[in-house]
Amino acid sequence: MATNTELEAICEISLKSPKKYKVLLLNDDYTSMEFVIDVLVRIFHKNFQEAEVIMLQVHESGKGVCGIYTHEIAETKIAQVHQRARDNGFPLRAQMEEE
Repeated sequence: MATNTELEAICEISLKSPKKYKVLLLNDDYTSMEFVIDVLVRIFHKNFQEAEVIMLQVHESGKGVCGIYTHEIAETKIAQVHQRARDNGFPLRAQMEEE
């Protein structure tokens, strides 16, 4: 029979942190830089300076990391980006990559 200490050790070993995912914004030729900054501020809670840096990264390299989240939160953020873009007539897309 296992002691409490052994059970605690077994439980501790079997717990894993959830996988994390990077949420990326993808560049396109139509979405305005101002709209990308607005998305970064409203959805990803970036300040203006952080949003501007990410927006330039998206513009110059084709994609930029907005944040790192659990799978469910990443999916929600992506859905919010797509809905906001659709509501404003922009083709802005987001995706996630496992970290």
